[in-house]
Amino acid sequence: MASGKKSRTSAPRQERLPRRLYESELLRLQTELVKLQEWVRAEGVRLVVVFEGRDAAGKGSTIKRVTERLNPRVARIAALPAPTERERTQWYFQRYVEQLPAAGEIVLFDRSWYNRAGVEHVMGFCTKEEYGRFLHQCPIFERMLVEDGILLRKYWFSVSDAVQEERFRARLEDPTRRWKLSPMDLESVTRWEAYSRAKDEMFVHTDIPEAPWNVVPSDDKRSARINMINDLLSAIPYREVTRPALELPQRPPSTGYERPPRDLQTYVPDHAAALGRGGGKSG
Repeated sequence: MASGKKSRTSAPRQERLPRRLYESELLRLQTELVKLQEWVRAEGVRLVVVFEGRDAAGKGSTIKRVTERLNPRVARIAALPAPTERERTQWYFQRYVEQLPAAGEIVLFDRSWYNRAGVEHVMGFCTKEEYGRFLHQCPIFERMLVEDGILLRKYWFSVSDAVQEERFRARLEDPTRRWKLSPMDLESVTRWEAYSRAKDEMFVHTDIPEAPWNVVPSDDKRSARINMINDLLSAIPYREVTRPALELPQRPPSTGYERPPRDLQTYVPDHAAALGRGGGKSG
């Protein structure tokens, strides 16, 4: 990954959204997401949100902010591994159908059935016939979902090659994020234009009125998260659901319960206290 190389993308680089402004707006939007969640649950809505884009485009961090304050029993992330031998013999969309929401649920696909139009096609993991069949069937499949009442939103996170390279380098140098990099990710650097052509062809076939693609510029992750969440909220006609008033009851008087002696239980070491006394390991 040579540095100093001129970016192949012509769009100007996004200015970074100031942290204070970002955090205040994110909190406001997350509050609205909770309202959306309660509406989904109360009305029995089925909501599917598809996150796609290049490696290191910011999909995962955006999904994290979307779900951060939501009930995991309502909002679920679907991030499927590579198909098993048995799944490879099934209809391609079959294992994704199993992940679709029931009434009152939200499913966020961290990559989705579009793997076939991207990595599988570019890396040669599917045949030309399978690729062509996908481009033909995908719009039909998505129209079926929408016709059945599922709310479907699709987001493509668009990152420039220069910023992608910066993020790859940061992951290589950070031991807490190195797991995010795989040989497949690094291969995408040398196949940038092949992925670009695959994305363009995918849009031609699957950017349909019933389920259009929504492009999220993501060179600035803060702006990308804010823009994506705001768009999702703007696209769904949710309303605030009135919840029953709750009141904390008074604790009843004691009936004589006594806690067992501490030495009868095993406690974790008080590492936090050691830090306060300067006894922790310094980095």
